[in-house]
Parts: sequence; C-alpha cells; structure tokens
Amino acid sequence: MAQDRDILPDTVKPVNYELSIYDLELGGAFSYAGTVKIALDIVKSAKEIVLNTHQLEIQTAELFTDSAKTESSTKADKIDYDEKQQRATLSFADAFPATTKASLIIKFKGTMNNTMAGFYRSRYLPAAPHVPSVPKDGDHVYMFSTQFESSDARRAFPCFDEPNLKATFDFDIEIPDDQVALSNMPVKSEEPSKSGLKVVTFEKTPIMSTYLYAWAFGDLEFIEEHTARLYNGKSLPVRVYTTKGLKDQAQWALVNASKITDYFSEIFRVDYPLPKVDLLAVHEFSHGAMENWGLITYRTTAVLFDEKSSDQKYKVRVAYVVAHELAHQWFGNLVTMDWWNELWLNEGFATWVGWLATDHFNPSWNVWGQFVSESLQTAFALDSLRSSHPIEVPVRDALEVDQIFDHISYLKGSSIIRMLSAHLTQEKFILGVSNYLKAHQFGNAKTNDLWAALSEASGQDVKAFMDAWILKIGFPVLSVSEEPGQIGVKQSRFLLSGDVKPEEDESIWWVPLGLKTGSGSAATTNIPLTGREQTLRDIDETFYKLNADATGFYRTNYTPERLMKLGQARAQLSLEDKISLIADAAALAQAGTGTTAGFLALVENFKDEDNYLVWSRILTSLGNVRTVFADIPDISEGLRKFTLKLVSQAAEKVGWDCLPNDELLTLQLRALLISSAGRAGHEGIIAGAQQRFKAHIDGIQPLHPNLRLPVFRVAIKNGGATEYQSLQHEYKTTTSIDGKEICLQSMGLVQSPALAADFLAFLFSDAVAVQDVHSGSASLGANPATRTALWEFIKANWETKVYPRLSGNMVVLDRFLKVGLDDFASAAVEEDIRRFFEGKDNKGYDRTLSVLSDTIKGNATYQERDQAVVKEWLSAHGYM
Repeated sequence: MAQDRDILPDTVKPVNYELSIYDLELGGAFSYAGTVKIALDIVKSAKEIVLNTHQLEIQTAELFTDSAKTESSTKADKIDYDEKQQRATLSFADAFPATTKASLIIKFKGTMNNTMAGFYRSRYLPAAPHVPSVPKDGDHVYMFSTQFESSDARRAFPCFDEPNLKATFDFDIEIPDDQVALSNMPVKSEEPSKSGLKVVTFEKTPIMSTYLYAWAFGDLEFIEEHTARLYNGKSLPVRVYTTKGLKDQAQWALVNASKITDYFSEIFRVDYPLPKVDLLAVHEFSHGAMENWGLITYRTTAVLFDEKSSDQKYKVRVAYVVAHELAHQWFGNLVTMDWWNELWLNEGFATWVGWLATDHFNPSWNVWGQFVSESLQTAFALDSLRSSHPIEVPVRDALEVDQIFDHISYLKGSSIIRMLSAHLTQEKFILGVSNYLKAHQFGNAKTNDLWAALSEASGQDVKAFMDAWILKIGFPVLSVSEEPGQIGVKQSRFLLSGDVKPEEDESIWWVPLGLKTGSGSAATTNIPLTGREQTLRDIDETFYKLNADATGFYRTNYTPERLMKLGQARAQLSLEDKISLIADAAALAQAGTGTTAGFLALVENFKDEDNYLVWSRILTSLGNVRTVFADIPDISEGLRKFTLKLVSQAAEKVGWDCLPNDELLTLQLRALLISSAGRAGHEGIIAGAQQRFKAHIDGIQPLHPNLRLPVFRVAIKNGGATEYQSLQHEYKTTTSIDGKEICLQSMGLVQSPALAADFLAFLFSDAVAVQDVHSGSASLGANPATRTALWEFIKANWETKVYPRLSGNMVVLDRFLKVGLDDFASAAVEEDIRRFFEGKDNKGYDRTLSVLSDTIKGNATYQERDQAVVKEWLSAHGYM
C-alpha cells in the first residue's frame, strides 16, 4: 500500500465488469437488485478480497478461479463492512491462487437515492405529457441517472473505485419498455423482459476508471447532429437528451458539441475515441456537469438555452461548459490522473482549453477578458489566504477529495496553464499536449509526464520553472520601484491579510514579466524573473506595464504615481490589462501595500468606460470594498454615493432598450449597469425598474430575458412584502430554465428581518431543490441587511434543517456555507463561527471553515486599518 495514500490492497486488479441492474422498484423504497461479474487478475495468493461498497447490501459473493488447468469456485463465508472507509472485505475459507483467469460474482441490493450521488433519482415538473410508467410524486415525476466522481461508483455497485484501477465495462439494465436508457456506449440490443419491461444491453467500453462510468433512464427525447469530420470513415452521432418537452432548448448545446468534438480531435491530433457523443440534461445535479465518457451529464442551466426566454449570460455558460466537459473526453478520460492529488491535471487543463474552444468559435465574446476578470481573480482570492493549498495537494483518503474540486484545482490550474502556453507559444504547448495524450492513452499519468512532453515539444525545461507553481502554496506580488531609465522588480509572496511571515516567503517563482513599453503595442513576453529581484534597464518611462494581457499568475504593485498614469493611459491598455490593473489595485489596498484611496482614485478614471468586462471587474472590486465597510454607516453611505456617481453616466447612456442587433456583451453591460445604479439609489432607474416589474408580474409586458435579474433585484431591494411575494410566485410558476435561479438570486435582497426569515424558510422547504439552496444563501450573505440573519438561522437550525437537508451530498453543504458566510468583516463573527463548529464532525467542509476564518479575519483587519483613510478620501471628494 502506497505510503502517501490509503488505497485498496494490491491483491487483485479488475479487468472487466459485467454489470446487470434489475428488479427496479420505481416508487416507494426505490430499491434495485444487481449482479456484477468482475474478471480479475489475482496478483497474490490470499484469503481476502477488499473492494469498495457504500450503502449497498452484498447478498452473496463467489470467486471462480482457473489455475493450473483446475477450475474451482468458492463462496465468501464472511463479509465485513467498514462503513467509514466504504469498503467490504470478502473472506474465503481457503487461500485462492494467483492467476490471470479469475472472476468474482457478487449479487447485491441498492437504492436509487435522492442525494445526487451514486445511482439516484431526480424529481421534476414535466414540461409535456409523460409515458405511463414514469413514477409520480404529486405533480412531479422522476428520471434516474448516476454521478460517480469522485468516489460514488461504490454507491451503485461493488467495485474497485480508484482512478488507476481501470477496466472495461459491459452493462445491461431492466427498465419499463416505454422509457429510454443510456450509458457510455451505444445500445447493443433491447429485449423484452417481464411484462411491461425490457432489458437494454450496451456495447463494451474501452478501458476506463470507475468514476467515468455512467447510465441513465427516463422519459427522454433527443435532438441529433453528426460531426463534419469523419472517424473511421463515418461521421459521429452527437445527441443532446432531455426529458420530454425540453429538447428544443438543447439546440445551442448541440451545435457547440458537434463542432467542438471536431476541433479537439484536430488540435489534439487524437480522434475522439468513442463511437458516439451524448449529452444529458439532469434535473437535480450537485455540480455543473460531469464528463462521463460518452455520456456527459449536466444540470439543466448548463446545457439548455432558449433564445427567446433565457438570459444571454447562460449562452456563454452553456458554450463553455459543453467545451470543458468535451475536453475531458481526452484529458481525464483517455488519459487519467494517477491519483486524486493530481486532480488539477484534469480540471485545470479542461478549464483552459474549454475557454480556448469558446474563444475560437465566439471571438466577439472576449472570453479571455472574462477569464481575467472572473476566473483569474477568483483563483487569486483563494490563493491569497493562508488556508489555500498547492495545486498538487496530498490526498491520503479519496473520501477527502471533493473539497479540492475548488478554485485552486480549476482556476489556478487553468491560469498556470494559460501562463505556460503564452510563454511556450500555444502551438508548442498544444503539440506537447498531443504527444502526452498519445503516449499515455487509455492509461494513467502524472504531472511530470505532462512536463516531459511539453519540454520535448518546446526544447525548454518545463519542470524546472513550473514545479514551484504546482507544488508550493500561494503566488507572488511584484513590487516595482523606479529610477530614471530603469525599474527594479522584486517578488514576494502575496497574502490578502498583508502580514506575510519570513517563513511563509521562502518560495522563488519563475515569473514571466511580459513587459509592455513605449506605445503599448509591443510586448516582450519572454523576459523571466528567476530570482528574488531584478533590474530592467532602458525603460521608456512615458508608458510601461508589466504582465502584458495578464497572462502571468501574479499581482503587480506600482507606485501610486505610476498607478495614476496607467489609469490615465487607458487607450494603451488591452482589455485584460485594464481588468488586471483594477483588480490588483483593489487587492493591494486590502493587503495594505496599496491604499483604498488609490483604488477609488483609479476607478474614477473609468466612469466613461463602455466595456462590460471592465465594468464587471470595477463593480465587483468596488462591491468587495463596500462589503467590508457595510457596517460602518457613514462610510457605507459615502461609498454608495461614490458608486452612484461612478455608474450613473454609463447606466443612463446604455438605457433600457434591448435591441434585436445588440451584441451579447452589450446586453450584459446593460443588465450590470441597471442593477448597480438601481441598487445604489439612482431614482430614475429605480422608478423604471419598479414600473417594469409591476408590468411583468401583472402579465401586461413580460420583461426581456436579460432584464429579469436587474429589474427583480432593484425591485426587491427597494420594495417590500408585495414585491417579495410576487417574486416567490414567479419562482413557483416560471417555465424558463434559468428562471428559478434568477428568482433565488434576487429574493435575497430583501431588507427586512421578517422577509429574510420567510425567504430562509422558503429555501428549506420542498419548493426549492437541494441543488439550488446555495443560490439563496449567496444572495442573503452578500446583502448587509440579511447576512447576520442567515448566520443566526444556520446556528438555530443546524441540527434540525440545515445539516439534515444538505449533508446527503457534502458538496452541497460545503458550497452553501462557503458562499453564504464569506462576506462578514467582524472578528467577533469569525470567532462565533469557529466556536459553533468546534466539536462537530466537520468532514466534508473543514477546508471551507478554514477559508471562511481567513477571509473574515482579513476583512476585519482591512476594515480596521483603512476606515480612517477611506473616510478622509470620501470626505475630501464630497461623498460624506
């Protein structure tokens, strides 16, 4: 057993699974029976076989061996369960011999649970008449699907549930004959079974990890395209499946899936390896999507989009998530990380290449600007805390891994890949990736295998300059000092709390400086900083900027004078440069190496900005400042006035009218500015929002899809019980795919304790799906008027409502706490949270508790340190 991980004994290795699922009880207990025949390679003679199982009842287990031409079989005479480790030990009376010809046949029973893990059921309101066999629950009905990553295949059938224990899979399932079954591979046959039932059998899969295995069934329909590219002489069928009545909203995902499959086959120089591509919309889903090989599953808002009724931001989301999951078909599925500590190999790469594909097909969207504004800054936010972790993080127990499906694995991982690709050039980077995929296809690989392939393709020692980025926690800030004709650059670790200790600042990162000088059109991207500090000479002082286009994963700390000059030289900055300049100034202000006054003065230069992505970063960073000072009334009011003045001109210019030829970014800009100005107190926009809200609710004039969120939010913030109750009714009756999510994001802006209490009760009622509760907690937590009520509710109802409802899937509970409690700026609240969770079993969300502690303490320190200077600046500029 490896010392750095707790894994199954190496006595046996699986070769093939033949799994049959039958006797499904579609109602009541939702039980099922199964038989799995596992072809084994017995590596060592032993008397026990240990495998993974969770919430299953093993009825019998029988081992068949063929050694030295002697066939024998023996039944396990003892079956022991280790609930904590989710393992079963099958004990046999006599030792079995080592052989490559053995099979283990297990009969078992399980449950189609309602926790969005393993083999589970999804409850939904049908959009069209359904077939008779679909199980009903009042007005709701059910579909069934699986979610196995990271360690939940064991909830569905006994198996060797580790990523490097790959095997092939044969599968059949008995279902009602009027429903449709799907799995990783195409259907091989359908045969009648008992009355009203059929057995659907699927083709054998390639060798793959258990977490990528999948199946689903229900009252499904599909739309289909075929790839333009040929695979073994044929176009591949690409389908998007939905429950009945929703397939017309799958067209956008289908178009993207077909062309992206071809795009990745071409750039990776490895053909898509399966005979079909299926995407499935699942009504209850804990994640955004799951990359099961050949049967990719999605929450509905990540795969369905209606041009007439959906907010345009979901168009970007669907395009990107489809691309991300398809990237995994190669990077993760064809070549799989060896163990969960290298999860970033899957997620970091899929995130970067997902945006690469989205940009390739939608260049007008400026997706790299979106990446810098959102993904990069989100990664910075977590990695600037002491409670962060390295990209490659030790994982001893696979049951711990869900918490590292986080912004470090996805967003820092993808940011590091973006930095490396920019340095090596995209062409050489993709060539290295292609070589990596070819060398390790159908197997497992490690980070160093990728570095070796990239080194060979580029002629550079990639491991030498990437190890610190992968193996060390944190990232640097580059402090810039100026002398005539030259600048000095010094790196040190960046912590948002601003109190880096010497022992925390020992890492030396390889940093590509990306220096822009002169006109701003030239960028020298290959100058690396390899030591603690360096002097750059012959600098044109009229204009220079480090980290061209924000491809490097670091912040830059300029002198206050240079920061102002850069703000005034906006015409010479790229979109990504503007975003990173604003974000860096805000973060440095919080850390104390810059000032909030400097940040406010910088963003004043942008009041005539017309780009959505720049405004999004300005208002997000400014919103963070307002959050920190929200409980200091005079500063809070001054910042509100500052925000109102900053956005009013742009909001009035963009106006209310959504025109047919408006580009996507224009629609998003309008929504953002209306929401921001209305919530900051712009009287005209408040009146316009209230008028439009009433017309929409009364059925007189439905809102444009892109105006729902800003109008709902302004109406709720400036309204009362009538508006809140109207929106709750909207939530219950909307048929728009994104409608419920938009309502939950808006209802949390209520201003009274009574309405906050009602909304919390609503969130924990059957009206709100478990997967969506976090949308409400995020909205309440971001609202200064309600965040304390949210925390008091959690404390008062932890044992009776919160933990029981959300802990069936720890991903859901972890996310609920993370997004609901991270906006406090009070040391007393941080201590209260810490004390409340002391002594409780925090497994599944302990990392988040550490992140919350660091975040809240950092906010409190920032508030205490900067409140005098912020007050002084606001007063001097007429906002107080």
